[in-house]
Amino acid sequence: MADRPAGAAGEGDNRPKLSLHVPEPKFRPGDAVDFSHLQIPEAGVQPRPDETCDPKDMRDLAFGLVRVLGEDNKAHGPWDPKLDPETLRRMLGHMAMTRAFDERMFRGQRQGKTSFYMKCTGEEATSVSASMALAADDMVFPSYRQQGILIQRGYPLIEMINQIYSNKGDKLKGRQLPIMYSSREHSFFTISGNLATQTPQAVGWAMASAAKGDSRIAATWVGEGSTAEGDFHSACLFATVYNAPVILNVVNNQWAISSFSGFAGGERTTFAARAIGYGLAGLRVDGNDALACYAAEKWAADRARANAGPTLIEFFTYRAEGHSTSDDPSGYRSAQERNEWPLGDPVTRLKDHLIAIGEWDEERQQNMDLEAAEYVKAVTKEAEANGILGHGLHHPFRTMFEDVFEELPWHLKEQSEQAIRERETKFPGGLKL
Repeated sequence: MADRPAGAAGEGDNRPKLSLHVPEPKFRPGDAVDFSHLQIPEAGVQPRPDETCDPKDMRDLAFGLVRVLGEDNKAHGPWDPKLDPETLRRMLGHMAMTRAFDERMFRGQRQGKTSFYMKCTGEEATSVSASMALAADDMVFPSYRQQGILIQRGYPLIEMINQIYSNKGDKLKGRQLPIMYSSREHSFFTISGNLATQTPQAVGWAMASAAKGDSRIAATWVGEGSTAEGDFHSACLFATVYNAPVILNVVNNQWAISSFSGFAGGERTTFAARAIGYGLAGLRVDGNDALACYAAEKWAADRARANAGPTLIEFFTYRAEGHSTSDDPSGYRSAQERNEWPLGDPVTRLKDHLIAIGEWDEERQQNMDLEAAEYVKAVTKEAEANGILGHGLHHPFRTMFEDVFEELPWHLKEQSEQAIRERETKFPGGLKL
């Protein structure tokens, strides 16, 4: 038989035709939702290996689900971090503050005070609880839904709001998209809108820390969709080759904007299973269980500090709201999903746990929520005095040419002078230069 071009159909060819698989979510708008296909183990059944174990000895943990809080709202099993009630109340307070902050900023965007915002509703434990397991000076390389880390680390809310409004109080001088914070003082690396770039940066920083003989480790957060980016895989490779003291946190919230997790490989296996091929320690964790999130991150941090290697953690959770203020999830997923999600709400679960152990009650929770909302409201008003979107209260026009070079090059100096002249001509005495 004569050769033929690859893929061409020939007469008499009895080979079966190939077919292309395109991932499709189980539920679309208007569909009834049934999550019974998810395997949710009982709390406390997953074993907790020694932090210095060989990754091969914990393979099954990449496919199971580490859980601590049971249906009885009590803590169970070897992963129970046994935190004291005051720490649990502080954790709950940070989560309540994060949720109150999200609500106020979302409202501000809808009122035209800023151009953009992203909520983390339903995912608070993956940032607040996990970061509480780290040392305050461990370097974090977040994605754009980890505002809870800054709140937990005590970063002033007014600085966050100034950045969101890009006003004259914004320390980043309006050069970053709203919600892309940065704080060297809080060991919080600048958020980038480019997906997964923070992962190799975190690994590189951890490698440098190890090379210097320092004691600080690095942790990074990335969405499950971003694990399809080449940067993520480069990070995994460098992390395992150089035994970098780093934690790679994958927040699997089921949706990357309108694309469900299957497009990043979630149909075939878990995201924690990515660790196996690279020789990394891998953990799959109930991302709506605040105690499990804390315990897993603490385990990984202790492993890194013991020079036992990096860890990849998949936080299995659900994005309760839209991807951002620019997104309408009703166009691509069933409205029932949020209510049917079998792992519940992280704030409610932690609150119920504190009540179950006699350390909290509904009245105190209502007071906490109210105080958080009132505090955020007051700080927002203070920040709005520095300006909101379109009100002209921003950094001087000339600052757009500053902060890159120690001395401004001649060609940028000429551009700056020309731009200022043109602006003065167009708006004589009317705008801050």
